[in-house]
Amino acid sequence: MKLVIIDYGAGNIKSIQFAFKRLGILALLSNDINEIVSADKIIFPGVGEASSAMQMLRKSKLDKVIPTLKQPVLGICLGMQLLCNSTEERNTKVLGGFDVDVKRFSGNLKVPQMGWNTITNLKSELFSGIKDNEYMYLVHSYYAEQCPQAIATTNYDIEYASALQYKNFYGVQFHPEKSSVEGEKILENFLKL
Repeated sequence: MKLVIIDYGAGNIKSIQFAFKRLGILALLSNDINEIVSADKIIFPGVGEASSAMQMLRKSKLDKVIPTLKQPVLGICLGMQLLCNSTEERNTKVLGGFDVDVKRFSGNLKVPQMGWNTITNLKSELFSGIKDNEYMYLVHSYYAEQCPQAIATTNYDIEYASALQYKNFYGVQFHPEKSSVEGEKILENFLKL
């Protein structure tokens, strides 16, 4: 199996690569369009700020390629948010795919949400073998609103979509590569899609 982690300068890609290595899969880091298009499975990571990430994607022409991919794609953290319609982070239009907008946590909440929180309402084969209310590791200041494409929910004063699915695109707000045995199981499930 050819697994490619998209390397566009906005991802915590080493920890993802190590997580797949523990599963016996060598993940290729690449921003080469031919490598990405020919992959069996794709990881679209992201850490940092949305508008800067979009600039890097446009520079490498990946903003045009990613929405057209036909194989399973897993967006992680900012990678998931970039697959939504727009984000309040610098009012950025992102790649689309998930028909939902990304909002900033407000009120008296500590931002970013950093640490362990539960996922519930699991609705996808991505969560096969994962129990409701399992803990995952999160670090984020922005969230995807609840929507019909939500396949998991998290509560941080409000209920938000902590995982999304549309056709071959999957997204998780949490970091499965940092979420212990259960997170590793989600990555393993992704490989089986």
